[in-house]
Amino acid sequence: MRSRYSAFATGRLDYVLRTWHPRTRPTDLSPTASVTWVGLDVLRTVDGGVLDDAGTVEFRARFHSADRESVMHETSRFQRRAGRWVYVDADID
Repeated sequence: MRSRYSAFATGRLDYVLRTWHPRTRPTDLSPTASVTWVGLDVLRTVDGGVLDDAGTVEFRARFHSADRESVMHETSRFQRRAGRWVYVDADID
């Protein structure tokens, strides 16, 4: 989760796409020039350990857009594929 956030924050969208499950991955991911990511707070994790094949991460990501700070609250689902964790989908509040 932290690596995907860092990739979003630094514009490494190639990494974001590579770590997205092929079943749910978009064909294109364009940066949003007016958004600056400023912080990540991981609130809760469920499973996702060494012996797990799936896990969830609840987080809040703070960002600046149009001269104001906003927060995105999400619970993301991940799955292990070929030994690597990939993002599947999420519930966004």
